[in-house]
Amino acid sequence: MKTLLLLLFYFLPLPALWLGDFNEARQQAVASHKLILVNFSGTDWCGPCIRLRKEILESSAFEQYATDHLILVRADFPRQKKNQLPAAQVKLNEALADRYNNNGIFPYTLLIDDNGKVIKAWEGYPNETPEKFVQEIADLTPKK
Repeated sequence: MKTLLLLLFYFLPLPALWLGDFNEARQQAVASHKLILVNFSGTDWCGPCIRLRKEILESSAFEQYATDHLILVRADFPRQKKNQLPAAQVKLNEALADRYNNNGIFPYTLLIDDNGKVIKAWEGYPNETPEKFVQEIADLTPKK
């Protein structure tokens, strides 16, 4: 039984890890030579944000690609009291928005290099398949 559980854990893909600290993401990107994907979201009020997360960012195609090629950052701005973030996370998200999303666009997704330069921005829901979204990112990723 233990062997079966170990095999399941080995073969089941783990969901991609989303960070909340852009500075930590930059450090990881520099060390791993990966790009950073930042997603500005309102997870409890923004319909297109929820759709983007469910249909693209949580798809197996995206998660498989992201695990090996991207550092992920989610800057969430929930409105419902029950979903409020810790004050420290709110401060991090607001600082990131001041730098990259001062117009308050939701959803807003950015592909950023390890120097903090924006390579590509998606305003709103990218009306495409997860595979096409991944291919766009792959086409912009420097070849090693």
